[in-house]
Amino acid sequence: MFLRRIGNPVGGNMIGYVTLGTNDLPRGAAFYDAIAAEMGTGRMMEFGSFIAWGVPGGAAGIALTKPFDGNPASLGNGVMVALQAKDTAQVDRLHAIALAQGGVCDGPPGPRGESGFYAGYFRDLDGNKLNAFVMGG
Repeated sequence: MFLRRIGNPVGGNMIGYVTLGTNDLPRGAAFYDAIAAEMGTGRMMEFGSFIAWGVPGGAAGIALTKPFDGNPASLGNGVMVALQAKDTAQVDRLHAIALAQGGVCDGPPGPRGESGFYAGYFRDLDGNKLNAFVMGG
């Protein structure tokens, strides 16, 4: 398969957090609050135009922000954030939560290929693409 975990020789994480743009922060925050709750985390940082979910010093987090330049948020073609689930049941739940919060299905949960990769794809309220996945599920 195309995904392979590669250890970091110094023991750190390569990605600290991923930021996605929004044009309606309160609406988007409710979407990500529900996703974060299922993943056992919450908000770790919050400013007037920015909210981040995750655990300080933990795995990579995700943030939602109004663009700094004041222009409307827009989508990045080919950009996707992958949320690592603990098992296939959590993939299914995360996908269902996303849709219940107003997200759009971009591929229902299920196995992809023959390597044990299981994922469900969805778009948030601003059209940003995400998936929930598990390897070896």
